[in-house]
Amino acid sequence: MLSNGLVSAAYIAASVLFILSLGGLSNQESAKRAVWYGIAGMAVAVLATVLAPGVQNLWLIVVAIAAGAFAGQYVAGRVQMTEMPQLVAALHSFVGLAAVFIGLNADIMLSAVNEMKAQGVNMFAADLTAFGETLWHKDPTEVAILKVEVFLGIFIGAVTFTGSIVAFGKLAGKIDGKPKKLMLPSDESPVPFISGHWLNAISLALCLILGLLYFNGAGIWTMVLVALIAGFIGWHLIMGIGGADMPVVVSMLNSYSGWAAAAIGFTLGNDLLIVTGALVGSSGAILSYIMCKAMNRHFVSVILGGFGGTQGPAQDIEGEQIAIDADGVAAALNEADSVIIVPGYGMAVAQAQQSVSELTRKLRAQGKEVRFAIHPVAGRLPGHMNVLLAEAKVPYDIVLEMDEINDDFPKTDVVIVIGSNDIVNPAAQDDPNSPIAGMPVLEVWKAKQVFVSKRGQGTGYSGIENPLFYKENTRMFYGDAKASLDNLMPKID
Repeated sequence: MLSNGLVSAAYIAASVLFILSLGGLSNQESAKRAVWYGIAGMAVAVLATVLAPGVQNLWLIVVAIAAGAFAGQYVAGRVQMTEMPQLVAALHSFVGLAAVFIGLNADIMLSAVNEMKAQGVNMFAADLTAFGETLWHKDPTEVAILKVEVFLGIFIGAVTFTGSIVAFGKLAGKIDGKPKKLMLPSDESPVPFISGHWLNAISLALCLILGLLYFNGAGIWTMVLVALIAGFIGWHLIMGIGGADMPVVVSMLNSYSGWAAAAIGFTLGNDLLIVTGALVGSSGAILSYIMCKAMNRHFVSVILGGFGGTQGPAQDIEGEQIAIDADGVAAALNEADSVIIVPGYGMAVAQAQQSVSELTRKLRAQGKEVRFAIHPVAGRLPGHMNVLLAEAKVPYDIVLEMDEINDDFPKTDVVIVIGSNDIVNPAAQDDPNSPIAGMPVLEVWKAKQVFVSKRGQGTGYSGIENPLFYKENTRMFYGDAKASLDNLMPKID
């Protein structure tokens, strides 16, 4: 077992490694090293916690760690890079569920300690864990604070748990990406207090009332009800958010899981858990805010499910979608001097990043200027496209963010859109009734020629029709993205 001093030193070292990890993830070139910092920090944190004074049933902990490590390695090994957003959402749910269980367990232990005190049991005669000994010495004020921590941990954890499950379902295509809110008794009801937002507000009020009852001596049943009602809030909140905003949702749930972990840290008196939870919670909240700003969304409106539905009748779209084959695309690329490639989730689904990288190498070898335009919410997760392109060894310096490249489209000969829809949709600028109205988009339609690689004529993830596909300078390159690009490659001179 380690001494308290060594545990504290290990926690400080782990905190520093976590901070270095977060800092390194801001840059593609340092991201790989940053991940190793995070792995090392977690290893130090787990060892220090397991070997801390007062830890009992060590063999059970070792078995649990081994089982968790095996399950994590097995699942992560089977998950494709295209499925990483779903995995992240699923992992958030585990953090939330852990917060709920630890909060309930803390209350059970507190009740047991109080009962032993009432029976006059000597602390040294009681077989207590380190946490139990901590509870024994708490005065009434500290117990009241502990109950606040338990309430917050259970509430945030339950919201995170069910919200993450819904996010996983939407990202995996198992749940419809369109926003849905409960309305009682019907959507047409004129009574305002039964709308979706009011249901959330009433549920929150019920949780607060139950929390007050808990603080004033009510039993653990109040926290069980809080967990159930908060679970409904998490489910209803994320169900009410449209597919176009799902990248923000994933980042937001990451923030929730961090705050749940911080609440657990306060409950257990674990300083490292508090620091780590605060880092995750604050960084996730900041990222969510930045993404909302990039999408011209109001952060509060997004997390309350205020976007994603239609605001009125959509504008009529004139024209027709005109298909083109590989020979036509190759001819345009061979004549072009400048090319911009816009990757989206369709590239990820088709696992076409290697083919995209090979096409880029061939075009650059001919002296053509080739660059990539990345929208802040391209894919299903912040940075999703950047990771895929880095995996395919696309040079970092030609991968540009929207603000860096959007003004260059009018001077570009050819734009190739691979599996993107909402982030290149001119309706965001032209149709005030569109669910994505006001969202900054990549203005690809301003280029001389636009080729859209797409499986078929369906809408994007958010279910919104795209007028880009009907413009005169746009041609639809139908088919699986990887197969289409592989067919295109030999035709490039």
